Amino acid sequence: MARSIWMNGTLVDPNDAKVSVFDHGLLYGDGCFEGIRVYGGHVFKLQAHVERMQASARRIHLEPPYSDSELAAAIEETVQANRIEDGYVRVVYTRGKGSLGLSPFSCTEPACIIIADTITLYPEEMYTQGMPVVIAQRPRIPIECLDPQIKSLNYLNNILAKVEAIDAGVHEAIMLNTQGKVAECTGDNIFLVKDGEIITPDTAAGMLHGITRQFVMEEVAPACGYTVTEREVERDELFTADEIFLTGTAAEVIGVSSIDGTPIGSGVVGPITRQLTEQFRGMVTSLSASPVEQ
Repeated sequence: MARSIWMNGTLVDPNDAKVSVFDHGLLYGDGCFEGIRVYGGHVFKLQAHVERMQASARRIHLEPPYSDSELAAAIEETVQANRIEDGYVRVVYTRGKGSLGLSPFSCTEPACIIIADTITLYPEEMYTQGMPVVIAQRPRIPIECLDPQIKSLNYLNNILAKVEAIDAGVHEAIMLNTQGKVAECTGDNIFLVKDGEIITPDTAAGMLHGITRQFVMEEVAPACGYTVTEREVERDELFTADEIFLTGTAAEVIGVSSIDGTPIGSGVVGPITRQLTEQFRGMVTSLSASPVEQ
């Protein structure tokens, strides 16, 4: 089915969803985006995603073209127009049409694009058998160079690390920061389990403060009787972990079976990861059935 795209206040056919070749989003990756899940026709953690989107825009000195409530309503409208029950929403702000120069202030009007569709990020069997990953040679851009809380349209750092994963025949790569500490993956946050303790790198490592990561830390793990420790994580700790799992809007919760060919734990999805995955799926299902907007 052809999807309707929401562009600057209007739902249009995908063939009519166009941006100018002079748009700074295209020319310079100048803009920001959000990825959001839909469960049972309800947009998951909508307010949190809207707030992060607006904050990303303001961090790059792009005044959001819509208020929080207007953007939330536009997202809901797009989901309903496309009859998405279980799927994914991509919200994009571009700086808009400008000159060929770098200055963002030549762009007079930002653009907003909303796409709602279905998504499958990883093969389903990996959720039961585990996913092999590698450690990328390319480090994460330092915080001092680019605030990782900006969900920028320029994902080249992540893309080049993703290419390393693809070249190695796997779906994902772990990225270290320039000090060699564990930061995140190309599109997911990372957790490890050691002696029953769940650990994740703190945001000082230089990674996106993921909304699914936060949901797992604040709601899913406590529901299973666990707390999560945020701290600096060394590369070598990954190889001695009992379990490793990743979280992300599209990925949800997925266990890691090996890193660089070295099995993690028993080499399959561990019991705590399985418990968290089941709890996560149960909670998002119950939340989507609730009349309260998430």
